[in-house]
Amino acid sequence: MNPEFIYRTIRFFFVIAVIILLLTVFYYVSTVTYPFLIAIVIALLINPVVNLLERKAKMPRAAAVLVALILIVAIFAGIITLLIAEIVSGANYLARTVPDHVDTLVQYIEDLITSQIIPLYNQGASFFKNLDAGQQDTITQNIQTAGQKIATSAGAFLQSFFQKLPNLISWIPGAATVIVFSALATFFISKDWDRLSGMFTRLLPHRARTSGQKVLVDLKRALFGFIRAQLTLISITSVIVLIGLLILRVDYAITIALVSGLVDLLPYLGTGTVFIPWILYEAISGDPGLAIGLSILYVIVIVQRQVMEPKILSSSIGLDPLATLIALFVGFKLVGFLGLILGPVTLVIISTLHRANVFHDLWNFIKGSPQERVK
Repeated sequence: MNPEFIYRTIRFFFVIAVIILLLTVFYYVSTVTYPFLIAIVIALLINPVVNLLERKAKMPRAAAVLVALILIVAIFAGIITLLIAEIVSGANYLARTVPDHVDTLVQYIEDLITSQIIPLYNQGASFFKNLDAGQQDTITQNIQTAGQKIATSAGAFLQSFFQKLPNLISWIPGAATVIVFSALATFFISKDWDRLSGMFTRLLPHRARTSGQKVLVDLKRALFGFIRAQLTLISITSVIVLIGLLILRVDYAITIALVSGLVDLLPYLGTGTVFIPWILYEAISGDPGLAIGLSILYVIVIVQRQVMEPKILSSSIGLDPLATLIALFVGFKLVGFLGLILGPVTLVIISTLHRANVFHDLWNFIKGSPQERVK
């Protein structure tokens, strides 16, 4: 066998083993250090604000970090307060109108049972009585089997829900602990960012340092781009829904538009969680005009989301639209909702490593230097 082939094969499997080992170590380490990983990401995001305050306002680094954190918390708190106020106002409106809608729905169901279900039942009972005993027993057994399966499934679902409920409640203190540790770690990491980054940089070889800086810059740009893209998509959806609801003269259009924009983040369901039940209700309650208008608006929202999402993500992150679409789909299939974030991020990492010639360097290592091949 060719010695050069054996040599390259050994190096190839060595590279694969090292990559798997590093990923495994990172996975297990991240399970116990994730609050600090979150802190690093937050510190990376707020660094431009901190640097601006430190440079323009002549603040000490620690004060600039504290002010930046307070500003971010205040902005989020203000947005959440406005959303809650608008949602509470809309909830009060729904509390006044929903009972009437429920009465209408109940009346429709009663009329449906009286005019459709009962005649069908009578026809079925008459047909059932005309069957012989064996056929009646078969139908009865099938009905009982179906009922048992439905009852078993419902019981298993309720049992699983109530078993997981204590875990959900116990998650709250843990989440509060993570938030506190992440906030404290963000402060200290951002305060000593230059010293920590310099210390980390000195530990790396020159080649790894150059590639790592390029990867970090691209990831930072991609992270900001992804957040900006999602905010852009939510804003577009909310504006389209708001304009459509104002044209249809729907009350509390702002509240519904904000909720529609937020649920648009949900995969597959999206704005359908708001529009589909609403359209069905309006069709049942006798307002076909509004049902048709909402259906048209829903189709417009879906089409613009499918068309704009790959384009906006690709322009914000710097990736090919088709590659971004594939990354979104594969990420969602493998990981679920989190995959919609991890898919593009993974694609960015691969693309960045390629631009930093990391794969090229690995391939050269596998092939070996010319002097080694001569030997």
